[in-house]
Amino acid sequence: MSVIGSRYSPALRRVHWLMALLVAAAYLLIEQRGLFPRGSAPRAAMVQGHFWVGISIVLLALWRLRLRRRDGAPPVTPALAAWNTLASKLLHLALYLFLVVQPLLGLATAWSDGKSIVLPFTGIALPALLPENEALAHTLEDLHGTIGELFYWVIGAHILAALWHHLLRRDDTLRRMF
Repeated sequence: MSVIGSRYSPALRRVHWLMALLVAAAYLLIEQRGLFPRGSAPRAAMVQGHFWVGISIVLLALWRLRLRRRDGAPPVTPALAAWNTLASKLLHLALYLFLVVQPLLGLATAWSDGKSIVLPFTGIALPALLPENEALAHTLEDLHGTIGELFYWVIGAHILAALWHHLLRRDDTLRRMF
């Protein structure tokens, strides 16, 4: 186990904050695409950026799960009540599901909608793993959008929980990630 004292391992801390930035970038890219007209190069760049940030997130999430399994987690001091431990585990499960499922739904949506995911600066598209299917694309897009909106709340709950631990409970939960 690579837990260093009362902190997560350096690798886990770096991946956590990198993923936080990438999640913010994914939301920013897709929310701001509307600044550009449909069919324009800047709008396409925003959408492609959203795709690639999403792919990066799912790859980092899988790596992070591996690191977490290898490195473990430092205990919270003072120890948490059973209800708080359960709430923490459920919130983290929701976050990890989001970090893996949401990008995969996005890829499935793009492919079933006939959209290409182009390797940056190459013009080479990833091969589509799903056939075009307009009805499926609309269903997946709605699901991807709904989950994306729900996770504003889950991310907010994660941030509020960290602040509650730090400011009100005054334990080391937040400090473990710095």
